[in-house]
Amino acid sequence: MTSLGKDLLALERLSAEQISLVLDTAGPFKEISERAIKKVPTLRGATIVNLFFEPSTRTRISFEFAEKRMSADTVNVATAGSSVTKGETLVDTARNLEAMRIDMVVIRHTSSGAAQFLAERIESNVINAGDGTHEHPTQGLLDILTLRDRWGTLTGKRVCICGDVLHSRVARSNIWGLTKLGAEVAVCGPRSLLPSAIADLGVTVFDRIEAAIEWADALNVLRLQLERMLGGFIPSLREYNRVFGVTRERLERAPRDIIIMHPGPMNRGVEIDSDVADGPHSVILDQVTNGVAIRMAVLYLLAGNPPGLADAAKGAV
Repeated sequence: MTSLGKDLLALERLSAEQISLVLDTAGPFKEISERAIKKVPTLRGATIVNLFFEPSTRTRISFEFAEKRMSADTVNVATAGSSVTKGETLVDTARNLEAMRIDMVVIRHTSSGAAQFLAERIESNVINAGDGTHEHPTQGLLDILTLRDRWGTLTGKRVCICGDVLHSRVARSNIWGLTKLGAEVAVCGPRSLLPSAIADLGVTVFDRIEAAIEWADALNVLRLQLERMLGGFIPSLREYNRVFGVTRERLERAPRDIIIMHPGPMNRGVEIDSDVADGPHSVILDQVTNGVAIRMAVLYLLAGNPPGLADAAKGAV
C-alpha cells in the first residue's frame, strides 16, 4: 500500500503514486469546510507544533485550520517569541518540544534543508512548510489539486511558472509535482530571476511573457520576493510590470482560455494586474480553499491512517 512515510519534506522525493494519494485523500476532506460544524475527531489527542522561523500568514493559518478541523491540539511557536532569540539552536528547540510528547512539527525556516535537518534528528513527523528557496511541498500539492479539479487530468497540459523563479520554493515544488503527473512545465521571467541551470529540470524557458501566454494552458504567477533580493535583479517594479506583468490586454490575445494562479501574497500591479487576479479565469481563491484540504490530507496520512478511511473520517462527528 502506498504511504507518505514519516515526513513530508519535498515533492522531489515523492512518486507520482504518492502525490496522487495526497490529492485523492484531500477530496473527502474538502466537504468538511462546507459544513456548519467544520470539525471531525480524526486527530483527537494528537499534539502538533507549528514552528515558524519566518513570517507567514496564509500557510500558518491554513495549517491551523487543518489541524483544528481534525481536532488536534496545536501550539504555535514564532521565532520572535521563542528562545531562538536567546541563541537556542533549531535542534534544541525541537528536542525540548519533543520532550513534551508532541506528535508532529510543521516547520517554516529561512534556510534550505532545515526541515530535513530537523526530521533526521527527532522522532515526530515533520512537515516542511517552506525552507529557504528549496521547496514548499503543500503549496505545490494544493496548486496541482486546483488544476486537477479543473482539468480532470494533468497529462499533456501545459503550465508556465512566471516571475521570480530564482527565489521561489513554490516553483520547485510545482515543477517536480507537475512533471511527475504528466504535465509539461515552462518558466518565464528575466534571466536575472531564473536559476542558471533551470533547464536541467526538464522545463521550457521563455524570455517573453507573450510567448508563455501563447504556449500555456495555465499560468502560475509568482510574486517578486523583494525581501530576498540584495539588489540589481530588476531595473524597477514599473519596468517589470511593463515587460513581464500578466495583464488583461495580454491575456485577451491568448489563443485559448488560460487558468490564472498565484500562491500569494500578490504584488498587484507588479507581476499581476488586479483585473486578472479577480477575473473570470482566476482560481486563486480555489487555491486557498484547497490548501486547507491538502494539509488535512497530509496530516491524516502522516498520522498513519490508511488512505481508504478518509471517507469514513469525513463522515465522523
